Amino acid sequence: MTSQQPQVIRREDYRPPDYRIEHVDLAFELGAEETTVRSRLTLRSDHERSQGIRPLVLHGEELDLRAISLDGEPLPDGAYSLDADSLTLHEPPEAFTLEIETAINPKANTQLSGLYVSNDVFCTQCEAEGFRRITYFLDRPDVMATYRTTLRAERAACPVLLSNGNLVEEGDLEGGRHYAVWEDPFRKPSYLFALVAGDLACNERVVETRSGRPVRLRIFVEHGKEGRTGYAMDVLERSLRWDEERFGLEYDLDLFNVVAVSDFNMGAMENKSLNVFNDKYILADPETATDADYAGIETVVAHEYFHNWTGNRITCRDWFQLSLKEGLTVFRDQEFSSDMRSRPVKRIQDVRRLRAAQFPEDAGPLAHPVRPDSYIEINNFYTATIYEKGAEVIRMLHGLLGEAGFQKGMKLYVERHDGQAVTCDDFVAAMADANGVDLERFKRWYGQAGTPEVQVNGCYDAQRGSYDLTVTQTTRPTPGQETKEPLHIPLAIGLLDGQGRDIPLTLGEGPASDTLVLPLCEERQSFRFEGLPKPAAVSLNRGFSAPITVRAEQSGTERAFLMAHDSDPFVRWEAGQDFATALMLEGSEAWRAGEEPSVDPAFIEATRAILTDSRLEQAFIAEALALPSEDYVAERMEVVNVEAIHAARGALKRALAEALRADFAQLYERLHDSAPYSPDAEAAGRRALRNAALSYLSVFAEAEPQERVRLIEHYRQADNMTDRMAALRLLVDLDLPERQEALDDFENRFGDDALVMDKWFALQAVSDLPDTLERVKALMQHPAFSLERPNKVRALIGSFIAANPLRYHAADGSGYAFHAALTLKLDALNPQVAARLLAPLGRWRRFDAGRQEKMKAELQRILAVPKLSRDVYEIASKALG
Repeated sequence: MTSQQPQVIRREDYRPPDYRIEHVDLAFELGAEETTVRSRLTLRSDHERSQGIRPLVLHGEELDLRAISLDGEPLPDGAYSLDADSLTLHEPPEAFTLEIETAINPKANTQLSGLYVSNDVFCTQCEAEGFRRITYFLDRPDVMATYRTTLRAERAACPVLLSNGNLVEEGDLEGGRHYAVWEDPFRKPSYLFALVAGDLACNERVVETRSGRPVRLRIFVEHGKEGRTGYAMDVLERSLRWDEERFGLEYDLDLFNVVAVSDFNMGAMENKSLNVFNDKYILADPETATDADYAGIETVVAHEYFHNWTGNRITCRDWFQLSLKEGLTVFRDQEFSSDMRSRPVKRIQDVRRLRAAQFPEDAGPLAHPVRPDSYIEINNFYTATIYEKGAEVIRMLHGLLGEAGFQKGMKLYVERHDGQAVTCDDFVAAMADANGVDLERFKRWYGQAGTPEVQVNGCYDAQRGSYDLTVTQTTRPTPGQETKEPLHIPLAIGLLDGQGRDIPLTLGEGPASDTLVLPLCEERQSFRFEGLPKPAAVSLNRGFSAPITVRAEQSGTERAFLMAHDSDPFVRWEAGQDFATALMLEGSEAWRAGEEPSVDPAFIEATRAILTDSRLEQAFIAEALALPSEDYVAERMEVVNVEAIHAARGALKRALAEALRADFAQLYERLHDSAPYSPDAEAAGRRALRNAALSYLSVFAEAEPQERVRLIEHYRQADNMTDRMAALRLLVDLDLPERQEALDDFENRFGDDALVMDKWFALQAVSDLPDTLERVKALMQHPAFSLERPNKVRALIGSFIAANPLRYHAADGSGYAFHAALTLKLDALNPQVAARLLAPLGRWRRFDAGRQEKMKAELQRILAVPKLSRDVYEIASKALG
C-alpha cells in the first residue's frame, strides 16, 4: 500500500538482469496459517556485461525471513539487507548457491496473489508478480530456470499434491503427512510457477500426441463437481489435436493438469503443465450452464493450453511485451473456436467484445499502446488493448501474409526463440524474415494508442466506367501521444451491383477478386477501379480486416441493401448495426425534443428479410436481431445522454416488435425443440434465435396477459439454463409479480450452487427498474455474497457498474458514490479486483457537466485516501488526469 506517488516503470529503462538463476529447488511445508518455503537457487552473475560486481536485489513482499545461507554458510547480518519489498546481497560472488527460508500465511492472503487458500485448497497465482509473495527471487520474466519442487502436507487434508512438470517421486512421511516431488525440465520464469494441494476429485483421460507419445490429461475439482468437467475435457483434447494440425505444435510433457478453484482474480492461468482455472470456465452441464458458458469454456481452456508454446516455451522479455503472448494466444483461441463453431458468428461476437471494451479504452484516459511505454502496477495492464486489440494486430499480419505465410513466420519464430524471453519486435521480425517483406511501418500498431478513423468517399464515373475511392485515416490524440503517424491498415473492400452480386475488382496488375485488400499506409490515398458497371453499394472493412472505425456517407437505402445482399457476413451484420445506431441517435434527439422517435421503414423491411432468409445460420440471424448496446451508441455522441439513448433503444425495439410480431411469434413456435440439450453450435444457434424472438415478444408482456403467460411459461418449462436465463433476463426488467416469483424460484433451485447464484446476482444488477441500486446494496447482505470472492464482486457490483448505464449513471450521482465506496473497501482486500472495476468512473469527460462534477469528486475522494494500493492509485490518477 502507498500514500506517496508510486514509482513509474518505463520500457526505455529496461536492462538485462545482472544475475541469472539457472536452477531452483523449492520445498514447501504446507499449512493454512503458516507455510514455510525453502528455496535453493543456483545463480551466476554476468560481471562482464554489468562491468563489475553489483549487488543482488531479490524481490519479496510480506515475507517472514527465517534463514539465509550462501554456499552452505549462514550469511552474517552485514552481508545483506532487508526492506519492505526486497532482499539485497551486497557483494555476492560470481557463481554461488543461495538458500533462503521464508514463512507466509496463505489463509490471510485476500489478494489471491502468491500462495493462498480457496475452499481449503492451496493454490497459487504468480502472474504477474505473485512469486515474490512466496519467496525472495528475481521475479521478472526474463529470468528463466528449471525447477524441482517438493510439497509436504497432511495427507488427510491434502491427498493431492501438484506442481509444474512431471511427478518424479512421492511417498509417506511420519505423522500422517506425505510428499510429492515435481520436476520441470523446461526453463521458465517465476510467473509460471504453480502448486495446488488439497482434497480434490479428478477426471482423467489418456491421449496420444501425433508422434505417438501418451499424455495424461487430468482435471481436478472439488468433490461432487467432477460430473461437470466432461465438456472441458473434450475441449482440452480438441485443443491438443488442433494445435498439432493447424500449427504443428505438440505437447511436451507426460502430464497436463488443470485445477478449478472457486476464488481467482482472473479467468485462468497457463502455468507450465498445471493450469489453474476459475471454476466458472471448467464446470458445465445443461442444468447449470448456458450456451455462452459452454462457449466461454471452449475459449478459455483452449487459450490456456495454447499458451504452452506461445507464452511458456517462448515468453516475454519484460511486461511491456505482454501482448507478445496474450494477443497471439487470443488470436489462436479465436481461430480454434471459429473452426469448432461458425466462423462468421464468432467474428461478429469478437468484434462486439472489442468495441464494448477496447474501443472505449482507446478513447479514454487509460488509452495505451499494445506495447505500453510505462506503468505503475503491471496488474492494471491486463486490458482489452493488450488482449483483444493485440489479437487484431496478429490477425492483420495473418491477413497480409495469408495462412501459408503466417505459418512460415510462426515456424521461424519457434525455431529462433524456443526457450527464450523475447519481444514483440522479435515476433514481427520472424514474420518479416520468413516472408521476405518489410513490416517496419506495420510495427506502429504496437507503439501507437487510439482507434484509427478511416473516412471513405466513393464516386462512380459513368462515362469512363470507373469507380474512385478516396480514403483518409486519422487517429485522435491519446494521453502522452498528441501526434499520430499513419498506420499500415489492410482495408478489405468489395463493390456490389444492382442485383447484390460482387463486382470483381483489380488493383494494378493483380488478379481480379470479389474482395480486395487496400494497403492504406498514408494519411490520404486514392484508388481507381476501371471497367465496372455502376455499383449499388460499397462493402467496407470486410471481415473486420482492421480494428478501425469506418466513416462513410451511406443512406438508409444503401445500408438496407447491404443488410439484404452483402456476401460478407460481417458487413451484412455491420450494415444493420450502423443503420440501427443511426436510428437510435436520431431517436435520442427526438426524445430530448419531446418528440416521438420515428423508424425508417427500410430498416424494418431489411430486418424482415434477414429474419425470413432460410439460407442464413440461425446464430447469425440472432446476432443480426440484437440491437447495438446503449454503451456502443453512447460512444457515437459528443455528450452522452443516458436517458435519451435508453428511450431511443426501447422505442426502436418496440417498433420492430410491432412490425414483425407475427414473424417473431411464428419463429418462436417453429424453433421449439423437444430434443435433449446439446451445446453444439447448431443447437445453440437455434436457442439463440428462439430467445431473440421471445425478447421482442416480451415488449408486450406488461400490457398483454397472453405474452406475459408466454414469458413465464418459457421460464417454467425450460429444461436448460440457457432458456431459463433468457426468460429471467426479460422478467427482471418488468414491474410484475411474476418477476419476483421467478427470482425466488431460481434462488430456491440453485441457492447451493455458487456459480449459478452469480448469474442470479448479475441479472438483478442489470435491471432497468428504478430501485436497482437499492436492490444491489441489499443483495450484498445475501449469504451467498462476499466481497472477498472475486466472482461474486464481478457478478453483482461489476455488472451494475459496467453493464447498467441507465442506473449507474443516475443523475443524482448515487451510482458513482456507491462505486467509490466499494472501490475503497475492495482496495483493502484485493487491489487487483478494485482497480479492474474502476474504469467506468474515469470516463467522466463524456458526460454532461453535472455528471462530470460528481464523477470527478468521487475520483478525488478515492485519491485522498492514505495508503492506497498502486493498482487503484494508477487507474484513479490517470482517470482524473
